[in-house]
Formats: sequence, C-alpha cells, structure tokens
Amino acid sequence: MALLNEHQLKAINMLKTGSILNGGVGSGKSRTALGYYMKTYRPNLPDLYVITTAKKRNDRDWELELIPFDLPKGTVKMKVDSWNNIKKYADVENAFFIFDEQRLVGSGAWVKAFLKISKNNDWILLSATPGDTWMDYIPVFIANGFYRNRTEFISEHVKYKAHVTYPVVDRYINTGRLIRLRRNVLVNMDDNRETNRIYTVIHTNYNKEKYKEVVKNRWNPFKDKPIENASEYCQVLRRIVNVDESKRRAVKELQKNHDKIIVFYNYNYELELLKMIDWPEDVAIAEWNGHKHQPLPEGSKWVYLVQYTAGSEGWNCIRTNALVFFSDNYSYKMMEQAAGRIDRMNTPYKDLFYYHLKSKSSIDLSIDRALREKKKFNENKFYS
Repeated sequence: MALLNEHQLKAINMLKTGSILNGGVGSGKSRTALGYYMKTYRPNLPDLYVITTAKKRNDRDWELELIPFDLPKGTVKMKVDSWNNIKKYADVENAFFIFDEQRLVGSGAWVKAFLKISKNNDWILLSATPGDTWMDYIPVFIANGFYRNRTEFISEHVKYKAHVTYPVVDRYINTGRLIRLRRNVLVNMDDNRETNRIYTVIHTNYNKEKYKEVVKNRWNPFKDKPIENASEYCQVLRRIVNVDESKRRAVKELQKNHDKIIVFYNYNYELELLKMIDWPEDVAIAEWNGHKHQPLPEGSKWVYLVQYTAGSEGWNCIRTNALVFFSDNYSYKMMEQAAGRIDRMNTPYKDLFYYHLKSKSSIDLSIDRALREKKKFNENKFYS
C-alpha cells in the first residue's frame, strides 16, 4: 500500500461494503477503491466489476490504475463497463462492484439493476457530489437495507406540497435518522491538496434590444414563432447572449495568454461559433462531444472544446492550468465536475485559472445565483 497517500489509507480503513467514498474531483478515489479491494479480499480476490463512464471505459483508466498494485498475471478478473450497460450485470453474484461517478438518482432502470446487484455482491460507490437532497440517497439506503423500498422512505420522511400539478417536496421529517444513516454510509476523503483555484469573471456584451423583445413578446426570433414553454424561453435568451462576438474575442485572448485551454460549452451552436474563431495556424483544435471523441491535442498550443454532458467527468488533464466556461451549465454538480478536469492530485501546477464568460443579462445573473447557492437553475421559476 506504499503507493497510496495518507488520506487514502485513512479512507480505506473506514470503508465497508455499502459505503459511498466521497472525495473531491481528482482526489484519487479510483486508486483508493482498488486499495480497499486489495486489502479487504486478498489473497482470495473475487471478480472485480467497475461501472463507470463510457470515456473512462474506453480510455482504460481503471486498468491503468490497477498496474501499480503489481498483481501476478491472471490474479484479478476485471470487467469495466459504462452505466449504460449496467443491466448486463444484474445477475452477477459473489463479486465486488465499484460504482464510479455514481448515477443513482430516481427509480429508473439503472437504479433497479443496482439494487439487484447489491443483494448478491459486495460494493462501494465513488462520488465527488454524493447528494444534494435526501431523495438522492434513497437507492443507497435501500441497498444497505435501511428501507424496504422507495415508498417506505417517502412515507417516513417526505411531505409533498399540496395543490400542485406534480409532486414537489415541501419538507423532510425525521431527519435525525437520515443524518445518522448518511453518516453510516458516507466516507469523506480530504486530500488536502495544495492547488489554488483562481476564478475570474469576464463580462461580455449582448444584444439588449433583441433580448428585451423576447422578454416582452415571448417570441422566438430564431424560429419566427411564439415561445411555447420555459425551456425554450431560457434557451432563446441564452442564445442571444452566447452568440455575441465579445465572447469569441474573449476566448481567443485567453488562448493567447495561456497557450493551452479547455473550453466547456452547452449547445451545438456554441461549438460552431468556437470553431469559427480565426485561430492562429499553430493552435491545434480538438473536440469531445456526443459526435466526436477526439483526444487532447498535442503540441505547445491547443484548444480543447468540450461539451458538458459528454465530457464533464471521467477524464483528466495535467497539461494545462486554464479552463474556460464559455457558458455556465444549469447544474452545480456538472460545473464542479468540469472544473475538476484540471484540478488533480498529480498536476504540476499550483495555480489553476478558471474563466467564466458572463453577461449582465437577467438569465446569466439568475444562473449564477443558483450556482453560487449550489443549486440547479430552475427554468420554470425564471419563466414565471
């Protein structure tokens, strides 16, 4: 275990099957999980299954993490797959599962497969953002045997708002028990890293007249028809803000200052705008999104264009210390995961630079307020 740091060894001693290993992005959760597996089950190591992101599976990150443990060839039967394929392993028994970058929210197919797996195998979860609300803990609490099912949890702890068209949690009750149960499963891992995150907001312009017309008339100028719902309303306002030339100028200037930058964006039209920038000939451009899975560029100058949903987690980069948020995502969790791509334990940089390109429009200010409160931006609330 010499290849593990003190904070990792401490976490290993606290873990047990059914735990959530809660460590910051880049804190070394993967190696800690493997260390726990080795310590707990050696010499008779059970089959090892890792459910992770498609990118981590494709990049063989977990196989690389296992190499330093120097196991004799054939000692461990290891299977790594993505969350999309979790149902394939629902009938596995007597193995050890590591659920990485956990996706266990709600009561869908992934949760059902997880609950079936948890009955017949040992397991732990890895997460940098384990839960914003008590509802997020339901699958793990059921898997640990604290509740028979989701219905029992809701009956004991949830009060819904009255007179609304869909279920909205009003408050939680008997939270003392919930706090004790969370303490039972949550293992916090503080890595005490020395990186210094430096956040800078760069204010950009937008077409105020066009923006005001949309707010007043609820008309979509890009489709030339009335706006139908809250989601469309917010997306139209964001597009007016995001297409402004000042944003592209800011990104180009940031690349001049840092040579290598990662740029996160939300929408396809933003990608097209970023690719339209008159980049210098010696700057390499690569993409990671739902259509293209290009690796990080080589060379001394590059720009990596990454779409939040496709690339906010499951990879890391220690070749730059500069990251640009072309537009913010609605989710605080996703923003934190994206920021963590360059904030790694093994980065050679102490100072990490994060740039938020924001206008002073009402939509940007409202999204910023939600993120500062570590909440998800609510389109319906903004629309009304």
